[in-house]
Amino acid sequence: MSYKIITLPAYRAVGLKWEGTFSEIVPNLKNVIQQAKNRADELENKVNPNVQLGLSYHVIENGFAHYAVYEVSEEQGIPEGMIEIRVPEWTYVMTTHNKGEDVQKTYTDLHQWLFDSEYTAFREAGVDYFDPYMPIKHEYYPTNQDPNDPHFDIYIPIVKK
Repeated sequence: MSYKIITLPAYRAVGLKWEGTFSEIVPNLKNVIQQAKNRADELENKVNPNVQLGLSYHVIENGFAHYAVYEVSEEQGIPEGMIEIRVPEWTYVMTTHNKGEDVQKTYTDLHQWLFDSEYTAFREAGVDYFDPYMPIKHEYYPTNQDPNDPHFDIYIPIVKK
């Protein structure tokens, strides 16, 4: 695996939100992700129409809040039933999960890299997180990926230890 340290500017995203426990993921989360994909045409001002974002925040005990969204410009309205999220400028460790690989192993290797590095996962002040290792996970999915054998980029916000 290769890892890059990258700073991304602040951005605005619009789409759908799902909150739940790990036991509720199947099929609920996949349905929300697919609904966001199905409604992508409602977002005329997508910055990158070929990438759906999966922004996960581990703010629920035994679960997380997930935003299935697209980055949009300021001109974009918020369609009925959708939400907006603003992501500040953060520094991330970035890696790629490739087709044919085990997602669990990708995250285990990333966790080990973080542990061995001079960085630790970023935590927003005043927010209670229930994942001590990677409280915020951003995944960038190409819209043409195979959902049964996905490939995607992973961005974990970090700070120096």
